[in-house]
Amino acid sequence: MTSEAATPNPLDDELLERIRARAVVHDAENTFFDDDLAELQASGYLRAFVPTEFGGLGLGLPQIAVLQARLAGAAPATALAINMHLVWTGVAKLLHDRGDDSLEFVLRGAADGEVYAFGVSEAGNDLVLFGSDTEARPDGEGGYSFHGTKIFTSLSPAWTTLGTMGLDTISPDAPKVVYGFVGREGTSSKDDWNTLGMRASQSRTTILDGAHASADRVVRRLDPGPNPDPIVFGIFANFEILIASVYTGIGQRALDLAVETVKKRTSKKTGAAYAADPDIRWQIASAFIAQDGIPPQIDALARDVEGQAPHGAAWFPKLVGLKVRATENARVVVDHAIRVSGGSSYFASSELSRLYRDVLAGMFHPSDAESTHSTVASGLLGPA
Repeated sequence: MTSEAATPNPLDDELLERIRARAVVHDAENTFFDDDLAELQASGYLRAFVPTEFGGLGLGLPQIAVLQARLAGAAPATALAINMHLVWTGVAKLLHDRGDDSLEFVLRGAADGEVYAFGVSEAGNDLVLFGSDTEARPDGEGGYSFHGTKIFTSLSPAWTTLGTMGLDTISPDAPKVVYGFVGREGTSSKDDWNTLGMRASQSRTTILDGAHASADRVVRRLDPGPNPDPIVFGIFANFEILIASVYTGIGQRALDLAVETVKKRTSKKTGAAYAADPDIRWQIASAFIAQDGIPPQIDALARDVEGQAPHGAAWFPKLVGLKVRATENARVVVDHAIRVSGGSSYFASSELSRLYRDVLAGMFHPSDAESTHSTVASGLLGPA
């Protein structure tokens, strides 16, 4: 009889506690999580999506979604930034599983220590993947140079390869949205990340001034607008599910802290434990009820991605709906936790205070609530 191999666990409790201890310092000093990154690389976590035959851990999206929630419970900003590396490696694995090896170099690069960043977002560009203000200029040999400005580039101090996109308006078959991978040359990073929350992610503005992707690093040339290409689906699926996981991890940590706090507090007026107060109990129960419903939804949709479920046109409403439910729900849970934990949680040194600030970032990630409602309405009712 053979036994199934144990699932690798690159995030043991001791590592998470060290990361948690550093999170408060990075938040207060607005610094990048260099030590976290070094330890996560050493544990193999940045190779989590990489198949074992390429030197990785061979984990799938359902497993990594759980791990990202755990990491976010220790350090939300670290988890959010690592998400962007995991998105690209997750896309590469999704394509590989479907017989498309156009991003195999990403999997092999991650196995060799590359750190990937996600250079897609642009100020004021609500087209997201369907258009770009960045110029993609063909070099005549199948490669492209990129010229433009990307915002919210997490891992700014540490990435080695940036997956980015721009618009080719020059080629005979233009316009084409071009996806390519570039190194540091031809890029610069503004030191402009001084935010309310998610401070350690150091998601700075990136200037592309001729950053070059050679022909073998140009992975797609697509028509602008919605596109059935699997790279578009892969980005949406991994981004939305892993974002949902991070914010769900924040919600769980806030709930755990609230339970721990109210068990310790007593009322000066009555002498009774706060845990026995009916109003406090209602708040805690409400937080649990809200929190408990999201992880199964993440798991189910991640398994559908992994299993290539035939959702067809319903895929995008499902993915964006999950992201909005998870991020909005996490805000509700953290709010309940703050309300029952007393005035000490208002101090910046409180972990709950940091979670309260970090969870607000969820509303800014694509897809936002407005575009999500538009996507879902179009799926149900047709275009307006």
